[in-house]
Amino acid sequence: MSETFDQARPDGRRMLWCAAGVAAAAGALGALTLWGRFSADVAGAVLALDIAVALVSWLLSPLLLWRPVGVALALTVLAALSPTATPAASMGVLQVAQRRPFRVAALVGAAGIAAHVVQGLWQPNRGISFGWWLLLIALGYGAMVGWGALARARRELLMSLRERARRAEAEQGRRVAEARMAERTRIAREMHDVLAHRLSLLATYAGALEYRPDAPPEKLSHAAGVIRAGVHQALDELREVILLLRAEDTDEEDRPQPVLDDVPRLVEECRDAGGQVELRDETVGASALPAAAGRTAYRVVQEGLTNARKHAVGRPVRVVLEGRPGGRLVVDIRNPLAEDGAGPLAPGSGTGLVGLTERVRLAGGRLDHQAAAGEFRLRAWLPWPA
Repeated sequence: MSETFDQARPDGRRMLWCAAGVAAAAGALGALTLWGRFSADVAGAVLALDIAVALVSWLLSPLLLWRPVGVALALTVLAALSPTATPAASMGVLQVAQRRPFRVAALVGAAGIAAHVVQGLWQPNRGISFGWWLLLIALGYGAMVGWGALARARRELLMSLRERARRAEAEQGRRVAEARMAERTRIAREMHDVLAHRLSLLATYAGALEYRPDAPPEKLSHAAGVIRAGVHQALDELREVILLLRAEDTDEEDRPQPVLDDVPRLVEECRDAGGQVELRDETVGASALPAAAGRTAYRVVQEGLTNARKHAVGRPVRVVLEGRPGGRLVVDIRNPLAEDGAGPLAPGSGTGLVGLTERVRLAGGRLDHQAAAGEFRLRAWLPWPA
């Protein structure tokens, strides 16, 4: 922890200004102590020692900012020789207490008190008894250690709060980024579902024009009109998705979302494109189905019809909806498999069912798909709370 506080100290020019302040304070207090010694008729070799100790203490005091423990101990030794080192030694204890653990500061403080015991025995103070003088010294060193420890604890608390604030801000930024990415991924899945459905309809009409060139003119005109309208709708939907991907603050709830009641309209679109789709709706109280479950069921039907148009062109598709509140919603889609050697009407990415499985799983349901008994089966189970 001491390294942390060393890193929190001022740098460069501020460090020099702090060193100058420490030197000025130590010099002023040492000069006052020296003046008091001179006024007490101290002369000769003792006065010369006081002057030398005061000078050395003043020169060492700025180094407390870089080496607090070592310099404080050196000043403590000087304090045992002369009272003129007491101010600088006291400042050393304060610096150690501010930037080192309490145990280290207490040991330096105890060394300072021991040094003053030596000083008091060698050069007793004439204005006060030795006991009272030592008590005042001990109280002074205790105050320095306590003051420094309090300052250190406050600095530690502030640094901890700053670090927590920084981490909280970084965590918030990470959550926002993850939310945006999840929303963009969901929109991309929506784009796949919507455009795949729309383009498969266009491919069906285009195939009819290609394989039935002898159709009546009115049917050819109708098919061309449906293709033109479908292209415009696909472009509009693609433009909407792109705008949503670019606008990070778009409110998704403002856009209408498909629900279970929109499945008949979806089936009618497929029938208009020439598909043979049978819809059997056996749900009870469909209006009570949560919007999220209804939207997921709609996407399941949409993906099933899209896959049927791609891989089983001209084959009938049966869609069955079953469920009631308090149970679960079952979506069952089946279509005969394409004849051997028949390729898909339109190429696919192979990720539609993967994304659909994940969508159903996130909604709390389950999705199964398999080819068995000559037909492709797509079945989804979704929770339907009461």
